[in-house]
Amino acid sequence: MDMQGTRQLSVGQEQAWEALNDPEVLKKCLAGCDRFESTGDGQYAVGMAVKVGPVSAKFSGKVLLSDIQPPSSYTISFEGQGGVAGFGKGASSVKLTPNEQGCELAYTVQAQVGGKIAQLGQRLIDGAAKSMADDFFKRFDAEMQQRFAAPADADADADADADASDADAAEPAAQAAKPGWFSRFKR
Repeated sequence: MDMQGTRQLSVGQEQAWEALNDPEVLKKCLAGCDRFESTGDGQYAVGMAVKVGPVSAKFSGKVLLSDIQPPSSYTISFEGQGGVAGFGKGASSVKLTPNEQGCELAYTVQAQVGGKIAQLGQRLIDGAAKSMADDFFKRFDAEMQQRFAAPADADADADADADASDADAAEPAAQAAKPGWFSRFKR
């Protein structure tokens, strides 16, 4: 399987680079990932649940970063075993290029699968891989928005929360001042 694409990120190159090298961010952004732990310099142990068509499996694997050129590019090599479901292995190159809107992330992926997953057919595998990539970038973009939101946005959010809190506090007092239908029966 070969796949390539580009994504516009609304954060700067340095911010994107920092996030792409943070195991916690990657764990949050990979659907089904329950483990993404450093095992050494540029090496990680990964555990994730994957569903491709009718085949679901828990994969355990390794990720290795190489050809590291901070803050612009690296190569990711990966391999994973999913028991009877099969295996996956491959490599991806990632490049960050700064631009006026933030930076552009370009990637290429070459991967091989074997076992039951390979029996599903190339179109189903390609579709699942594209869906996983799209999901990753949606989550990554949301994480970047949350992590690197402008201070003015944070102030506006804090003001809105304070206004809502004030309104919530005022509501019980207003309710207490307003007699209910049951007040007719009180003695």
